[in-house]
Amino acid sequence: MGNINSYFTDFLSGIRLTQTQKDDAKRGHTTLRNRLLADDDLKDIIVTTFLQGSYRRSTAVRPNGEKRADVDVIVVTTLDQSNTSPEEALEKFEPFAEKHYKGKWVKQGRSIGISLSYVDLDIVVTSAPSEVDKSGLRSKSVTTDLTLEDLMTTSYDWRLSKGWNEPDMMKAVNYLSESVRAEAEWKLQPLWIPDRDADIWEETHPLEQIRWTRDKNKSTNGYYVNIVKAFKWWRTLRITDLKYPKGYPIEHMLGDCCPDGVTSMAEGVMLTFENFVDTFSTNRSLGIVPEFPDRGVPSHNVWHRITSDDFKTFYDHMKNYAEKAREAYDEKSLRKATEKWQEIFGPKFPLAPDDDDDGGTKNSGPTSFTPRSGITEPESSRFA
Repeated sequence: MGNINSYFTDFLSGIRLTQTQKDDAKRGHTTLRNRLLADDDLKDIIVTTFLQGSYRRSTAVRPNGEKRADVDVIVVTTLDQSNTSPEEALEKFEPFAEKHYKGKWVKQGRSIGISLSYVDLDIVVTSAPSEVDKSGLRSKSVTTDLTLEDLMTTSYDWRLSKGWNEPDMMKAVNYLSESVRAEAEWKLQPLWIPDRDADIWEETHPLEQIRWTRDKNKSTNGYYVNIVKAFKWWRTLRITDLKYPKGYPIEHMLGDCCPDGVTSMAEGVMLTFENFVDTFSTNRSLGIVPEFPDRGVPSHNVWHRITSDDFKTFYDHMKNYAEKAREAYDEKSLRKATEKWQEIFGPKFPLAPDDDDDGGTKNSGPTSFTPRSGITEPESSRFA
């Protein structure tokens, strides 16, 4: 694909969280976590807190319009689900929310949502883990505020183990010790979160989702998290007639459809589109919504909210854009290729200059040159 790579790099730079948004997110979740651990009424029931969701997995994209970055904070508690209802569990955190975030919080189905001027936060309460898991959940590998992407620039792989500790991010390169690499990773049990609407506690395994994302990113040569960002941007921009699927259900599906061993963003995006279309064509014909078992909790289907009509509409969008992605990938003219990719991803995807009369600017030509208007970051980042 030649120089199309640099255009994907600039596209990704335009849809990632800005440094200001990252700083705002860190300020918001750090303040929240410190307040939770210091609260006199809650400190006896809180085991630990940690980050989860697309922010931690580095699959979040820049919010559109007036929306803000969103960070999920898991609060591991000693609450016993056998004698604490989901409603009661969240009620225990209402005085805290009222004290620190008066007029800025709301009780949601599974969490307490906090909307600040610069970031949105979710307090996700979980019930008591086993005694064996408590020490693991308090470890630095769980409680770190470093995201997967933070560690991509180092050789310091994130591992769910006792010996793992945060690298010195001021160093140009960090290396994980062989002793820590040799440690077996913990197999922590799923956690349970309250569902007020259904009045039940449900299993969730955010740490397994993080670990799975890390491994998938390795197997795709560092492209997976960026492919997810690209698709999330496409979903928001181009599919405005559907409520579901969105968010993590989209990300999970992409993980199943993105092939290992991809060598570029263009290839990864195109093949992921096509794999979805090929894999679920029979489902589309029969109107049967595919099931996607959750990472670490296979009994939970992350596509359970999606209706047959929603799936068929979504499939048709995927098929339409799969054809566009194949055309863009096969296009020899760099200018025309960027025009086709822009049809998929919108104006954030930059256009190449017009081709020379003799076709000098080519999509795959080894000597073609694309003027850059600024510094281009590396397109893919590998985990060590």
